[in-house]
Order: sequence, then structure tokens, then C-alpha cells
Amino acid sequence: MLTAFTTSLILITISELGDKTFFIAVILSMQHSKKLVFAGVTLALMAMTILSVLFGQVLSSITQNSQIYVRYGEIVLFIAFGLKLLYDAGKMKPTENQEVMEEAREEVKKSQVINHSTSPWGILLKSFVLTFIAEWGDRTQIATIALAAGNNGNNAIGVTGGAILGHAICALIAVIGGRVIGGRISEKQVTLIGGILFIIFGVIAAIELKTG
Repeated sequence: MLTAFTTSLILITISELGDKTFFIAVILSMQHSKKLVFAGVTLALMAMTILSVLFGQVLSSITQNSQIYVRYGEIVLFIAFGLKLLYDAGKMKPTENQEVMEEAREEVKKSQVINHSTSPWGILLKSFVLTFIAEWGDRTQIATIALAAGNNGNNAIGVTGGAILGHAICALIAVIGGRVIGGRISEKQVTLIGGILFIIFGVIAAIELKTG
């Protein structure tokens, strides 16, 4: 079966491509140093990942005497979330990418009203804050929490490492070739693939629970 590292790596990488945080990194990298934007975005995603894993571990420890229910909750969450993504993909318009891009552009514009600094620290802070806020409540955060809680806290390092690597890969794609690649990424297709993956991992978790 897939390890916690592999599961989180695949889920995060697929889910992050083409979402708002991806396009925020694309827009910022066209305005500022790619290295600084990559650093700020990656640090924000690392911080969010660590917080999510810690929250998952706390949830796991609170429900230590009823871990079976946590595992069932993980399975239900993955499958339900997968079905929701499939539903969302079915309703998406062909222009969905432009709409997400516009949302990201608006967020960047708002931040410029507050922070006009073009110093290295200013760019780093802007990239960090915008990404952290946009990532809060995102499907990848929920997936990370579920993975950390569902693995009894034993695979926290694997979940954290896989999620951070997945985020870093997406951030690197965004700042290096995001302007070209972003226009070719279909948010509908990514959402569809993400939904299928969530359902697959939910089924895998159910099989592991049954055979474990």
C-alpha cells in the first residue's frame, strides 16, 4: 500500500496545480524576484502544512481511545471530498482558469495597497502572507489534517515531508513557468483528477482498515 509520504505527495501536488495559491505565485513572480517569491510561498505552505499536521495529531491524541472512529472519519472525509470535487468539476465552465486567475490578481492588488515595499523582506512577507491566507481552509489543508489524524500520528514526518515536497514542486512550477503552464492547466481536469484521487485513497484507507 502507499506510504503516508507518497499519499500526501500525490494528493498535494495534484490538488495545488491551478488553484488560487498557484496563480498568486505566478502573478507575484512576474512582478518580483522569482527566488524571493518562491521562498515566501514555500515558507507559507510549509507553515500551513506543519500546523495542519499538528492539528491532525492533536485530533488523533484526543480520540486515542476511539481511533477506529477516526479512521472511519478519514475514509468518509476522503470519499465525500472526492465526490464533491467530481461534482464541482462537472459544474465548472471552460473559463474557470481565468476566473481563478482574476481572483488571485485581485488578492495581489489588495496587498499592494497595504504593502508597497519592493525590498527583499517586503516581497518575502507579501508572498508569505498572501499564500498563507489563500491556503487557509483549502482542500489540501483538509487532506493534510485527515492524513495526519488517520495515521494515528505515527506517520507525521511522512505526511509532512510529502506535503511540503508537493507544495514546493507546485510553487517551483508556478514561479518558473507558471505564466505559460498556467494557461494550459485545466482547472476542471485538475479538479476531476483530484476528486478521483481522493476517492481512490479513501478506498485504500478502507482496505487497510479492513486488512489491518
